[in-house]
Amino acid sequence: MSEDMSGSGSPAEGAGANRRDFLYIATGAMAAVGTAVALWPFIDSMNPAADVLALSSVDIDLSSVEVGQRITAMWRSRPVFIARRTRDEIARARADDNDPGLIDPATDASRVVREEWLVVVGVCTHLGCIPLGQDPAAPRGDWGGWFCPCHGSVYDTAGRVRRSPAPRNLDVPPYEFLDNGAVRIG
Repeated sequence: MSEDMSGSGSPAEGAGANRRDFLYIATGAMAAVGTAVALWPFIDSMNPAADVLALSSVDIDLSSVEVGQRITAMWRSRPVFIARRTRDEIARARADDNDPGLIDPATDASRVVREEWLVVVGVCTHLGCIPLGQDPAAPRGDWGGWFCPCHGSVYDTAGRVRRSPAPRNLDVPPYEFLDNGAVRIG
């Protein structure tokens, strides 16, 4: 009699190997699902709470804001400057669109949704101070925008940085105008 030396084994051994492979895969899959189920509460706890989500957007009524007036609103615990710009302020901002002296070049049109309204986060991009310029009697710098008293940064009427040490323009938050004469920030 000749012996099979190929070492392939009997068909019963092959079925055992397939069964064993299935058990390994099923056990691994159950372990992965169990781990995911156990970790989900911890992952879900990193999502913002309902009270935080409620503050993620704010509606500001603009109907009483006159041309040339600036107001401050709070959004995500930060001041937001809303300026209803005059024709002169808009013209001055547009005239400087291609100025090679802009530290963080941006056109006026890229920073506003409606040319009359400028909406920016009122936090200096240097070290987080609150610039002056919301009050008509406050210093506004050479470009008529905002002046940061901490280190001397100056912003123009489009919220662009004109004198450093601020490295970039005042941030523009996400916002949209509503049909009822309000703006929704966030």
